[in-house]
Amino acid sequence: MATAPLLKLENVSKSYRAAEGSAPVPVLRDVSLEVAAGESLSIIGPSGSGKSTLLNIIGTLDHADTGRVWLGEKDLNAQDERALATIRNREIGFIFQAHHLLPHCTLWENVLVPTLAEKRSAAANGAEERADRLLKRVGLDARRNHRPGQLSGGERQRVAVVRALINEPKLLLADEPTGALDRASADELAKLLTELNREENVTLIVVTHALDLARQMRRVFEIQNGQLVQR
Repeated sequence: MATAPLLKLENVSKSYRAAEGSAPVPVLRDVSLEVAAGESLSIIGPSGSGKSTLLNIIGTLDHADTGRVWLGEKDLNAQDERALATIRNREIGFIFQAHHLLPHCTLWENVLVPTLAEKRSAAANGAEERADRLLKRVGLDARRNHRPGQLSGGERQRVAVVRALINEPKLLLADEPTGALDRASADELAKLLTELNREENVTLIVVTHALDLARQMRRVFEIQNGQLVQR
């Protein structure tokens, strides 16, 4: 019996209007995709091609005009906003080009921010132990009491990765995660992401302009004229 995909997109389309009253401009056209649990894939394409739009639809930060998206057995189109917020917090981790760390909080506090929505304490649900393990894994356990301004760009992005993994998500979405980093830091982060994909058994989808990063994923897709084409 075939295993059901962790993520499934079926005929997803999205258009935007440049101005009120103008004709809609198609960005995504009938995109279909299945992604297995633990898999990694990248999405490339020129600026404005719809890469981030597709990632935002997968992460429930945006909605498709037509088509459906499933995460496991959950039909995301059928969920209300409260349910989607819970799914985003518990089942999806996000990494963006900008780390979005809180400047006045320590690394430790930043990592635990996603756990605040839970009714149980971070200690009770095992998040503190997990934070210890992950910060050690990315080489930052000795700097847990530092604030983001005391870290390099690569270190801040590693903290953002730990924060994205703190609630043990099924799906990790990374939008240009190395875009603001120098080459050495970008290479280090790319290696870390691919290793954590295997170690944490988390499904990884990366949107990137960096072909070196894209090629480290198991599958590489390109958006061409609004459609997803495997390379």
